Amino acid sequence: MAEEVKLYRTWSSPFGLRIVWALHIKGIEYEAIFEDLTQKSSELLQYNPVHKKIPVLVHKGKPICESLVILEYIDETWKETAPLLPQDPYEKAMARFWGKFVDDKLLPSVWSIFTEKGDEAKKEAFVPAVQNLEIIEEQLKEKNFFGGESIGYVDLVLGWMAYLLDVFEEVIDLKLFDANKFPLLSGWMKNFSDAPAIKQHLPPRDKLVTKFQLLHEKFQTAN
Repeated sequence: MAEEVKLYRTWSSPFGLRIVWALHIKGIEYEAIFEDLTQKSSELLQYNPVHKKIPVLVHKGKPICESLVILEYIDETWKETAPLLPQDPYEKAMARFWGKFVDDKLLPSVWSIFTEKGDEAKKEAFVPAVQNLEIIEEQLKEKNFFGGESIGYVDLVLGWMAYLLDVFEEVIDLKLFDANKFPLLSGWMKNFSDAPAIKQHLPPRDKLVTKFQLLHEKFQTAN
């Protein structure tokens, strides 16, 4: 029932979107509560007093915080449909490992290109980002998705790439992703974006460009 599940999120956060996609893949009804992070609601602060951030999933009145934890909770709680994690203990551990790699290595390395000031600094930041993309490209051999033939845990964690990379490229006027160099990732991005549960719940691109243009200007003019 929708009243049993609530999701506190923002319209554009990739961490919140992971949960949106997972819920739709699983066919779970929920109520979305959109937060203004400049003026956080008392409910968000109550449900996540430690980190005070989104996403927060509330199920039967109990809050679950942190997107990777929430994804596992969803998969454990609604086991009947569309498993996100493998059943095999080793394969499950590997999915968790690559999820952590995306959050701890790949995403920060791409974000640093966006936040660095000046062309030279951005080009220096580009090197580790490409190295991390090469590592994750290797994991896609002979597969449509990281989860095999259907979208799984790692795909959802990496989902930001499918809709944010070209936005970043437009905003900073720098090519971040070469489809010829990363043919498997390029194919994955199309497959992922075309999946109905994903495509129907992507943020408007024009709004993303406006948001990140303002954010980029802020980074470039900061002392």
